[in-house]
Amino acid sequence: MPLLLLEEILAGLVVGTLIGLSGLGGGVALLPILIFGLRVPPIVAVGTAAAFNALTKVWAGWIHWRNQTVNWPLVLALAAGSLPGTFLGVLILAHLRTVYGVGVNDILRNFIGVLLVAVPLFLLIQGQLGKFITIRKRFPQEIYPAIVAIGFGAGFLVGMSSVGSGTVIMALLLMFVQCPPVVLVGTDITHAVALTGVTGLLDWHLGTVDFSLVFPLLIGSIPGSVLGVKLSTVLPGQWLRYVLCVILMASGARMLWV
Repeated sequence: MPLLLLEEILAGLVVGTLIGLSGLGGGVALLPILIFGLRVPPIVAVGTAAAFNALTKVWAGWIHWRNQTVNWPLVLALAAGSLPGTFLGVLILAHLRTVYGVGVNDILRNFIGVLLVAVPLFLLIQGQLGKFITIRKRFPQEIYPAIVAIGFGAGFLVGMSSVGSGTVIMALLLMFVQCPPVVLVGTDITHAVALTGVTGLLDWHLGTVDFSLVFPLLIGSIPGSVLGVKLSTVLPGQWLRYVLCVILMASGARMLWV
């Protein structure tokens, strides 16, 4: 087995383990490994991560659909915002590549760096927000415009960086939407299938998806996710999540100051 292929499979194993272990989104976990570990250009890392995320979520989405743990009106509300958002994000990405050429990678590196600092920081303080501000959860039909806005913002981030389809949306839904957690999880994953699938197709059209990299990552991620879930039952999950968030923030800071 060629050394590079082995490295790609091992990268998938690490990403799958991190996702199963901590629940972090695929884009957040994968991008630093692609950019720093495998030295993939950021614009290719974004497209490849979007395609990888779409394929890894299909099975989980189908299970939630079969178990009837999907709120379809909520999925449609999110998609009403996220699909235009991701179109805009990819359109801007294409424009930046046209204007700056390979310089778009430097722009993306900074953008991803900011996200890798901001998203884990938000996850770390999310549980503490209730101590300082009162957030009243509402039923989805009561805050339809806000859900569309959440979808648009997350879709734009996914289009620009592949980050946000799971981590960002799930955190915001838990904060603002009155709905059983298992249904929110199923809704988030099902919506992410559509969002990352459309984004992956747009990135493929842009020529920024490396399928020779996607499939080794998938091969490694399957046993990795199983391993991560098993480890999550014996390791202190909350503290582990804190450690991983700090590592991701450090990775983001490195991108900003390289």
